[in-house]
Parts: sequence; structure tokens; C-alpha cells
Amino acid sequence: MPVNSTHQEYDAHLAAWLRARDVLAGEDAVKRAGEKYLPRLETQTDEDFASYVMRACFFNGTARTADGYVGLISRRAPFVKLPTESSAVGKALATFAHDVDMLGTSLPAYAKNVVTEVIGVGRVGSLIDWEGDFENRAFVTMYPAEFILNWRVERLNGRNVPTLIVLQETIESPKPEGPDADIFVSKPIEQIRVLKLVAGDEDTSTKKRSYACQVEIWRRTEKKTRREKTEWQMVETRTPLRRGKPLPLLPFVFHGPRHSLPSVEKIPIADVISLNLDHYRLNADYKHGIHYTALPTAWVSGFDKGSTLPIGSKTAWVTDTPGATAGFLEFKGQGLSTFEKSLDRDEREMAVLGSRLLAEQKRVGETADALEIRQSGENSILGNIATSVSQSLTQILQWVYWWNSTEEIPDAVPESEVIITLNTDYSIKGMASDEIIAVVKAWQSGALSTDTMHELFRRGDVLPDGRSNEEEKALIAQSPPPASEMKNRRNGDTANPSTRQPSTMN
Repeated sequence: MPVNSTHQEYDAHLAAWLRARDVLAGEDAVKRAGEKYLPRLETQTDEDFASYVMRACFFNGTARTADGYVGLISRRAPFVKLPTESSAVGKALATFAHDVDMLGTSLPAYAKNVVTEVIGVGRVGSLIDWEGDFENRAFVTMYPAEFILNWRVERLNGRNVPTLIVLQETIESPKPEGPDADIFVSKPIEQIRVLKLVAGDEDTSTKKRSYACQVEIWRRTEKKTRREKTEWQMVETRTPLRRGKPLPLLPFVFHGPRHSLPSVEKIPIADVISLNLDHYRLNADYKHGIHYTALPTAWVSGFDKGSTLPIGSKTAWVTDTPGATAGFLEFKGQGLSTFEKSLDRDEREMAVLGSRLLAEQKRVGETADALEIRQSGENSILGNIATSVSQSLTQILQWVYWWNSTEEIPDAVPESEVIITLNTDYSIKGMASDEIIAVVKAWQSGALSTDTMHELFRRGDVLPDGRSNEEEKALIAQSPPPASEMKNRRNGDTANPSTRQPSTMN
């Protein structure tokens, strides 16, 4: 089989990924696809079909849904725990968190990009590599679902691990040199990167076999086979080393909405995409009907066939033929109400399937608690995605830690050293006054630390996300309670939060 052979799950899901890309891209991409999403009506010519497509309106509820989901997860900055910069590995991880891909993308920004891909397409991958020529640091490269062509999972030494990953890449041709070279012309070059585990020696004491990651680069050649198909030729092969030893695993992490396994999952917003395209087709028929309803066709009887009959408020048709008549063929349009109801139904169903921004935010007489319950299904979907992506992003941090440490394998790096947790609190209600008082009383009784109280206030939108606990303590120290509060304090009033100095708690 050729190196660009694809996995059976890839073949089964490719059409859904491309459809999701088109819908998320918006009206231009959907209309550019023509009959792929909008079937041609019978007897329609190319000109008629072009007008049919142009009149249609694509209501992009899918992109609005995806943007809303991403916004809710990224509403609060992720929690990131890294070693202190006093150690070498801490400095390396701090550098990585500031620029994860050597393109200036921070760790929170990269996490947002991963969440965007997982919500929109349901799959994305990250390759963790080492730049050893100049900067000597780890970096990550993102691969969309369509570029992860093939993979294989095998059970080695008692655990299931990927033993083959095939990635499609596009690079730019080398900059031309010479006096006549055109530096403004860039030719993309398609290549395939193959990651595979190669078996090594077996340890006689543990009965475990060692494995090494091997990387191959394949590119298309100009030479063609007898079947007139371009050939793939391996142009590079190497074995990446860490501290002089080959990598024991493939440095690749899969991201999905429910797990970080290589298997493909359903797109979280697949049902919204399907309804969105149905809404587009209904809208096309609806606009088509309106077009013919608003523009009736004139007809005449008893006039000369060769005569020109202009239509207008200042024109008159005159004929000497007795009994000549004229009129308009007008489409009554009673069926248009059916289209209107169907369009409204699709919009409501898209909202039910998870588009918070398409639904009525708060019904008349609905309490905030009832609104929270109504949106609990949507929050559970987001919670699953945030938890899954948090776990896979933590795996990336473990790989980066491993590149800069002496741990045997990346999985040996404990989460007590590195972890990233995305936001899982999607409540828009905020913390009520009685809840604030309850937290303060718990702090005053010693049941909560100052840092925990500040974190609860931050989650309840009492404190801004960008302010650290140390900054909040400094602001409290700079702003002592007013004289009236100090008087209450002397009188033994502990109900007010200002009567307790937070700095006395750890």
C-alpha cells in the first residue's frame, strides 16, 4: 500500500469533516459547493440555478453555536501548574508556555485553538518535537483532522500505544537564488511525515522489549508509474534522540471531545450542522417562491405577435382587435407559509441541540435557577469537552517536561508537577449576596483559606480573572475598612467581611 493510504475511520469521517469546514466557513463556502448542499430543481438551467443559489440566504447557526461554546470555555483563563522557574525544567516549561509552537502562540491561546477544532470537527492532533539547532527547546505543531491520514495501535509491554501515525504536511519550496530568481513566487510542496515505533532488544530480566521512534519524510516525485500515478519517495529518515537515547513512544497527542484516544469520535455539533443545511435548502425554496410571487408574468390576447408592449405606470396598450385582453399570471403563494413554519422549526431545533445564542435567553416568568436547569444539557457537553481537552493538553505538558528531565517515559511525569485545567463553570448567574456572606463566614471560622475564598469569588465573578490572590491581598492592605466598620469591629460585629483581616489567614 502507498504511504498516503488512509485509515478506514478516516475514510468514514472525511466527508463529515469537510462538510463541517464548509458550514463553519459561512455562506460563501456553502454556496461555492453548489449542488453538494443545494440540489438543482428539475429543468433548471445553469443560469437559473445560479440565481436560485444567489437568492438563498445561509443562516449560520452552526458557527454561532461553535463560537458560543468556545467563548464559554475560554470565559475564564485555564488553571496551569508548572514547576517554579528556579529549576531548569521550570524555566524550560515557562518558555514553552509563553510560546508553544515557536510562532508566538501562548499556552492558553493554543488551548483555545484546540478547543475550537474539537468543537467544530471533533478531532485534532499535536506533535511534540525538539528544536536542537538553535534554541534547544520543545515545541508543538497542530495537525487538523484531515491531515492525520493513518494510525495503528498495538499492545506492547502490557499497554496499548500508537505504533504508527501518518501525517500530511505542506511546506514551501526553498527560496530561489540567483539574479533572475523571483522571490515572490512560492510553490507549496506536499509531503508526508511517518512516525513509527521500531522494535529493539528484549530485556532478559523483565521480558520487556525496547522500542524506538523513527521518523520518515516522503515527498511526491515527478516520475510517474505506468498507471500514470505520481510516486512517493522517502527523502529523509531519522531517529530522534533525547539525552542520547531514542524516544520510547511516538510524541503525538490526540484531542477529542470525550477522550484522547486515536479512534475518531462524532463531531459535537454534527446535528446542528445537519439542521443548518436543511434550513439553507428550505430558505432557498422559500426565496424562490417569493421571487415568483412578487414578480407576476404579464399575458395578452388579441395583440399583434410582433408588437412591443412595455410595462410601466405611464404606458398604455392600444389595439384595434375587438375582444383583446391582457392580465397577469400571479402565483398566489399560499404554500409559502409552510416554508415559514419549517424555517422557524429548524431554528428552534438548532437551539434545542445546543445553540444557546439562538435560543430565547430567558422566558417570561423564568427564574435564574430555571434558566440554569434548562441549559444544563449544554453545559454537560461543554464540561465533557473541557475535561477531555484538559487531559490531552496535560499530556503535552508531560511530554515537554520529559524532554527536559530524566524521567523514563512521559507518563511517569506526575500531574503534581504539570497540569492544565480548562474552565468548567459556565454559569452566567454570578455569586449572589447570600452566597458571598456564606463564603466570608466560612473563611472567618477558619474552614476556608484566604486563597480558596478568593478563588471562589473569582469563579462567582466577584473578583476579576486577571487579578492574582497576592494582588488582591495587597489591595486589601492598601484599603483598610472605614471608621464605621472599625467601630463595629471593636464592638464584636463579625458579620461584615471587612471586620476580619484576610492577611492573618494562610
